Amino acid sequence: MTRLSVAIRPPAEIVAVLAGLPRGPLPGVSWSTPEQWLVKLRPLGHVPEPLVRPLVTALAAELDGMPPVACVLGPATRRMRGQWLGAPVTGLDDLAAVVFEATAGLVPVTHPQPFQADAVLARGRVPAALAGRPVAAEWVADAVVLVADRSAPGRPRLEDLATFRLDGP
Repeated sequence: MTRLSVAIRPPAEIVAVLAGLPRGPLPGVSWSTPEQWLVKLRPLGHVPEPLVRPLVTALAAELDGMPPVACVLGPATRRMRGQWLGAPVTGLDDLAAVVFEATAGLVPVTHPQPFQADAVLARGRVPAALAGRPVAAEWVADAVVLVADRSAPGRPRLEDLATFRLDGP
């Protein structure tokens, strides 16, 4: 089994904006690295290896002809369920709905709904005071990725298994 997600990767200029946020040491808080700053359209959880190829096929069929998507980062960081600090991203609802539709028949929905897109900046015992820090930027997402999380404690490792270009009308 592999932990998978369908996501978009922010471009370098957005990573630079996120990297500019204060990230001081805090007990019980683990800061994410730029490699981990994905904006998940759908976390799939632990997926058996034989389902990877059907997921790629389903996503390729559904995303074929989809246009690039305008994304808006911000306006401020938010604390999610007391365990994560995120930078919200809007503009992805329609794309996420397509991804959910393409994958729900293969991988049941197990994560909290409704859909919320964030770049996760920190995990652990995130203090409420970290929420509300201003963060703002815009970009156009032109690809969706199927990502395998092969991380180990203290060693993040995310591998793109497939990339789906958004190049429709």
